[in-house]
Amino acid sequence: MSFRQNHLLGIEPLAPDEITAILDLAEDYVALNRSDNKNTDVLRGLTQINMFFENSTRTQSSFEIAGQRLGAHVMNMAMQASSIKKGETLIDTALTLNAMHPDLLVVRHPHSGAVDLLSQKVNCAVLNAGDGRHEHPTQALLDALTIRRAKGRLHRLNIAICGDIAHSRVARSNLLLLHKMENRVKLIGPPTLVPSAFAELGCEVYEDMQEGLKGADVVMMLRLQKERMDGGFIPSEREYYHRYGLDQAKLSLAAEDAIVMHPGPMNRGVEIDGTIADDINRSVIQEQVEMGVAVRMAAMELLARNLQERRAAAA
Repeated sequence: MSFRQNHLLGIEPLAPDEITAILDLAEDYVALNRSDNKNTDVLRGLTQINMFFENSTRTQSSFEIAGQRLGAHVMNMAMQASSIKKGETLIDTALTLNAMHPDLLVVRHPHSGAVDLLSQKVNCAVLNAGDGRHEHPTQALLDALTIRRAKGRLHRLNIAICGDIAHSRVARSNLLLLHKMENRVKLIGPPTLVPSAFAELGCEVYEDMQEGLKGADVVMMLRLQKERMDGGFIPSEREYYHRYGLDQAKLSLAAEDAIVMHPGPMNRGVEIDGTIADDINRSVIQEQVEMGVAVRMAAMELLARNLQERRAAAA
């Protein structure tokens, strides 16, 4: 398989063949995860440390399950009670961890670039589980796998990403990946949440949701990230739902076989109507969660393989 990275810090450094390598291997793990025996020893003897400086349920549990099924020793660090709260710098924390000789380090951090900084201070493979507004690469990869399985391909699709683009690292990573795989990407939302500068990235920007959804093969809704907002980005949740919440009338403008996605957690009745979220014929939201474990297993195996090759060459 063609995967040349030492870390998974973002989608931006990945070539299309590397994206495909992760997705192809993840397909094998989808089958494993659906079998009676879900465990393998690919990471036997290796140590995985999960460091989440922001609270997370889906991503952290997904990485934890992925590591355990691969046979790694998995440790979750309680960063809210860590030495960082006592004044220790991020670099000092990295050096302390490095002295314990971990093999895989999974990091979520509220500041863009923090995970990249950590990767420069440790001798293991680092996976970015989300850093500020920058990137969330495994979310984009699991979304890509979900799309590929539902549509039979991951190129030349009409994909609409709707909602809070400005504060979303998920949107940025998806945008980068979907462009690399030659898709048409449309961003939909109010000007306060979809800055016009995004058009410079090769996207089409729509303020009118009905116009933007026309012919879409994939409708990807995003959560309103209120914790990252420091002003009045929307007049009210009720008005936002009226204009940008996905309901049946708006969805009818997309392609007849369009799929609906959401990275979670969902605000039902704000970003998406609950009946659409639960519609097994259109919604692939639960499939996204399932694909997350498989994609993270694949990414960790590929990174661990490269790490072991580097260590063998240096020995």
